Amino acid sequence: MKPFVPQSLPLDEVAWEPLIPLIGKANWQLAEYQGVLTTLPNPELLLAPFTTQEAVLSSRIEGTQATLGEVLKFEAGQEPASEARQQDIREIINYRRALREAEEALRDRPFNLNLLLRLHSTLLDSVRGRNKARGSFRTEQNWIGAPGSTIEQAQFVPPAPGQSLLNALYNWESYYHMERPDALVQLAIIHAQFEILHPFLDGNGRLGRILIPIFLYEKHLLSQPVFYLSEYLEKNRERYVEQLRMLGSTEGAWNLWIQFFLGGLIEQAQANVSKARKIHELYEGLKQRILTLTHSQYAVPLLDNMFQQPIFRSSHLAGKTNMPSRPMVWNMIGKLKKAGILKTVAEGRGPHAEVLTLAQLVNLCEGNDVI
Repeated sequence: MKPFVPQSLPLDEVAWEPLIPLIGKANWQLAEYQGVLTTLPNPELLLAPFTTQEAVLSSRIEGTQATLGEVLKFEAGQEPASEARQQDIREIINYRRALREAEEALRDRPFNLNLLLRLHSTLLDSVRGRNKARGSFRTEQNWIGAPGSTIEQAQFVPPAPGQSLLNALYNWESYYHMERPDALVQLAIIHAQFEILHPFLDGNGRLGRILIPIFLYEKHLLSQPVFYLSEYLEKNRERYVEQLRMLGSTEGAWNLWIQFFLGGLIEQAQANVSKARKIHELYEGLKQRILTLTHSQYAVPLLDNMFQQPIFRSSHLAGKTNMPSRPMVWNMIGKLKKAGILKTVAEGRGPHAEVLTLAQLVNLCEGNDVI
């Protein structure tokens, strides 16, 4: 099978008229989600577990098995049972790091290929794939197929390495910054073209999904890069992969792909609106309860710390700079445990303090009761 020759962007085959209803609905739903973000007192804090859940789901598409709860327990100092699960968790943490790095970088300069290379380096830092040209565009031919398949058995062979790949990347970067009739259609094409180019030996899927909130943030469609599509893509994984594979080989495939992508934006925006509102309601409700229970000026900082890290060791919480003395922290924690706001995940043992969780928040982000 020969390497695929990608189309130059912008595409000249997009049939706009059939897309108009979806374009209108997708933009409206995204605007509603942005409206919810503006009502949150501290979106970065309140949606921190939401960001971790995105990292979990995006990595799950690539085959990892770790859950949000396992990631949070790991960050609280609980080692997973197996080395493989630890590797899963580290990949998820790197995904979250790359998202934050992108947000910080975009405050100073526009997205570019150098930033893409930096994000790839972060994504593969000390995890599986770290020896596969981390932080560099590939200089070898790759292919997509069943595990162990040869290039002759491949389902798809991305563009050949070298100047042709670099030229396609320059074209892709240029298109990223163009003014197009609709930014969400543009995003659908940006994501798909990146997956077609498959410019790295590993990490292409995760990096392609990171591009979605980055683009929406840079285009000022969202005030925070916290729109995550992986829940929808993981739920529709087979169709997602099939729609991408059809591009370039099936007539009308680009329009079918754009319809699928816009449908995902609509569905995910609705889910994100619902979840963000529930998180905000949970925060406000707990704030009043904790203030009533503790009668402390530290009630809100305590709650903020628990939202930022909803599974934690009590000793870590006591060591925070915005927390009072350790005895006061133990006293507040005791009241929250008695009220059922905090649950014990692991009892303290020896030098290790007990592990506690704000279970309502973890379960809300997971979508079901896992703790």
